[in-house]
Amino acid sequence: MIARLLMLIVPPVIVALYVFGLHQQRDEAKAAAQQATEQRDQLARQTTTLAADLAKERAAQAGLRATQDDLRAVLARRQSQLEDLKHENQELRDWAARPLPDAARRLLERPALTGADAYRERLPGGGAMPAVAEQPAQ
Repeated sequence: MIARLLMLIVPPVIVALYVFGLHQQRDEAKAAAQQATEQRDQLARQTTTLAADLAKERAAQAGLRATQDDLRAVLARRQSQLEDLKHENQELRDWAARPLPDAARRLLERPALTGADAYRERLPGGGAMPAVAEQPAQ
């Protein structure tokens, strides 16, 4: 009788355990699939973030290259200006080294005028200029 009773009870218990095992496996597979989906979504978000960061970095590098090109152009202009100034200064030094013309040298040798009397003394003939009314008729 016990054997018969066991025969009646054991198969449903085995079936129940088998069904429970299948249910557990299905839940584990579902959890694994959900975890894989979450990992995929996280990797997709990270990829999007990294792609945006890379685009920003590339734009910043392009900006830096443009600034560097501008600075190189400014530097080239400044160096050219310096060379021009060196050349110009050499021309000025050569010009300044030449002797003054006689007329300019005589102007520098005269004493400065300090008033009307000094001007009158420097006039040719040393005398006063005749007034307009006193001029002889021509």
